[in-house]
Amino acid sequence: MAGPGGGPSRRSHTKSRKGCKTCKRRHIRCDESFPQCRNCTKHQVRCDYQDSPHSASPERSSSPRQPNLLWTPEIESTVELWRQTGNFPFTELSVFPQPQWQTYSKTELRLIHHLSSIANEMFRRGTSKLTVWPEYLPKFLSLAASHPFVKHSILAFSASHLAWISTSPETRNLAFHYGSVALKGLHEAIGNFSRANSDAVVASSLLLSWQATDWKGWASLMSGIKTVSYAMQSWRHESLFADYLGDYAVNTAPSFSNAAGTLVTQETRHEHLSMLQPINSSLQRMRPYLANYDQESKWIDQLVNYVDRLRSSSPPQTADEQFSQMYALRKWLFWVPVTLLSARKGDVNVLVVLAHFYAVALALEPMFPDIGAPFCADMALPPLEEILRIITALQVSQNYSQAFPAAFSMADFPRQVASNFQSRRDWTRQQAEQLHLAQQSPRGLDILGLDLEDQIADYNNYGRPSLSPAFAPSPMGFAHRGSLSSAGSPFLEVPRSSIDGYGFPVVSTFSTTPVGSPATPLLGGFMHEPESMYGWGSAFGYPGGEQQQQQQQFRLEQPPADVKGKGKGRDDAA
Repeated sequence: MAGPGGGPSRRSHTKSRKGCKTCKRRHIRCDESFPQCRNCTKHQVRCDYQDSPHSASPERSSSPRQPNLLWTPEIESTVELWRQTGNFPFTELSVFPQPQWQTYSKTELRLIHHLSSIANEMFRRGTSKLTVWPEYLPKFLSLAASHPFVKHSILAFSASHLAWISTSPETRNLAFHYGSVALKGLHEAIGNFSRANSDAVVASSLLLSWQATDWKGWASLMSGIKTVSYAMQSWRHESLFADYLGDYAVNTAPSFSNAAGTLVTQETRHEHLSMLQPINSSLQRMRPYLANYDQESKWIDQLVNYVDRLRSSSPPQTADEQFSQMYALRKWLFWVPVTLLSARKGDVNVLVVLAHFYAVALALEPMFPDIGAPFCADMALPPLEEILRIITALQVSQNYSQAFPAAFSMADFPRQVASNFQSRRDWTRQQAEQLHLAQQSPRGLDILGLDLEDQIADYNNYGRPSLSPAFAPSPMGFAHRGSLSSAGSPFLEVPRSSIDGYGFPVVSTFSTTPVGSPATPLLGGFMHEPESMYGWGSAFGYPGGEQQQQQQQFRLEQPPADVKGKGKGRDDAA
């Protein structure tokens, strides 16, 4: 229809009736995003949504566009009691000193509850060392008691996972908000760096680096950690992160400044393709033994698909392209282990599957020299070594070695990869020591501060990817076999059945929902699963009766020397 004067008609638009005062004053449309609308974030002004008594927190707003934090009546009750009494529900995490919980909002407590419930479950079962991040959480929470920017880093990390689970744009925005606040606080702390706040700077840098969705932001944070490590040299041994910093200062690449990347020649490409062949062969060997393991089988399919994509994709030439191609695997390392370990208690099948996830991260490291081992491999090595220690201990037991030879043979590839990676790392360490790189600080705190200022400006520009890795685009167009997902989905999608590992029904507004939360409460249906799920065993197509199930039980907390002779006992605590 023609408009006045015969020109084009005006496009209709929807009025924002609940927009913030700033947008109304500017006569621009407000997107009504909580806790700060997009326009206010872009112009770096405080949004009056934060001051509104009805919109100050997602749980109190009547608007339908609220962050999906996966509230349940049980979680609601726990958080409310926690809010009233100030008593931390997860005493096994041994958080000291504890933050003043009663000063936290209900939303903040829910986000901390989400991560804490996952970590607490891993600690209770003795599986925390088989994962990447739960071992760190008590330290992070302790530092949050006196450093708000660490708290905001934790909140952003939790919200990013909930956004991935729920595929909720509003939860993504919440993660974005907390991440932006955390980054500003980190910038201020760097400007006033001291012995007193050094651990907090490391903690926040780690948490934010885990959520980075582009190479530039990640490289800046990792360079910052290295710079801070040098500055802490005289008291580094007293740090909460002494082991991490000691290894990182020597093992990491000298700098993360090679944005142009490393030229991949035909010869190098041939070497890279040859690295993928043993990975694919080992993954294919596992498939027949996972017929009765739906989730584990789907995750192995994802790894196979991932390796196939690496083989068929153009070799990454820049550091940013390397980051993008490794991004999916890195994302999985944070959340797949806690999901599978929560869903199946003490199943050797899960150990072998997870060992392959970690082993793939180590095996691919030489293909991505400009992001190096700090991106995936360094954090994958400790849990892989712990898994291999447990599998070796189980092999000592006569019962296990006779019943599950296939399971143990499947660990040969991860074991060889770990050995090769250790050899490469030892060589790198020797080279670094010879060149005295451990004594040379590549950057100063002033340069680090400038980098963080650039990141803050970037995060205030909504044209860039969100801080939340839940909404980063899938870097190589991943679509698992039989996927129902659409190519246009903004989520990094992963396989999932209609019931997640906790028996919680999947509810999604999108065609495919990412893997379920390991913190989702148990519901009735899951408790009636066959008891053979809960022991080390029932793996690789070896069904067994009650006697065999009793042989399959194993308590993770026991040292290797105690495995033999304990294998027949039933672990009621598990």
